[in-house]
Amino acid sequence: MPSTPAVLALRAAGVAFTPHFYHYEEHGGTTVSARELGVDEHAVIKTLVMQDEAAKPCIVLMHGDCEVSTKALARIVGVKRIEPCKPEVAERHTGYRVGGTSPFGTRRKMPVYLEQTALDLPGIYINGGSRGFLVEIPPQAVVSLLQPELVTVAIAR
Repeated sequence: MPSTPAVLALRAAGVAFTPHFYHYEEHGGTTVSARELGVDEHAVIKTLVMQDEAAKPCIVLMHGDCEVSTKALARIVGVKRIEPCKPEVAERHTGYRVGGTSPFGTRRKMPVYLEQTALDLPGIYINGGSRGFLVEIPPQAVVSLLQPELVTVAIAR
C-alpha cells in the first residue's frame, strides 16, 4: 500500500477504503483504469485541476465517461472562463503527478466541485495519489472530507 498524502488523509479521517491497483498506461485515463479493474467507467471519478482567468485553481471531480462543461462551471463559479491547468501547474498545486492526482491530501487547499450524480452511485473509484492506484470509497466520504460544491456540469462523451 503506497503511503501517499491521499492515503494518509483518508486514514486520518477514519475513512474506510478498498485499494485497487492496475497497470497504468500513459494517457489511458479512466478508460484504462475501468477496463483493468472491470468496473463501469461512470463509477471512476477523475480529478481535474482547472483554473479561472485569474489563474485561481480548483478541483473538479467528474465521471470518467463524461467531460466538464467549462462554460456551465464558469457560470456557477461566477467567473468568465475556466480551463484545465497545464500539467506542471496542476502538479505544483496538488503535489501529485498528472495521472496520479487525488483530491485528498493536496499540497494546496482549493475549492472542490463534485458532479452531483456521483452521489447516486453506491461506491466510486477515485485516485489514491499514485499512477495505477485507485481507492474505492462511498461518495458520501468525498462530501464529508472535502465539502465540495455539488454541480451539474457533465457532458456525456
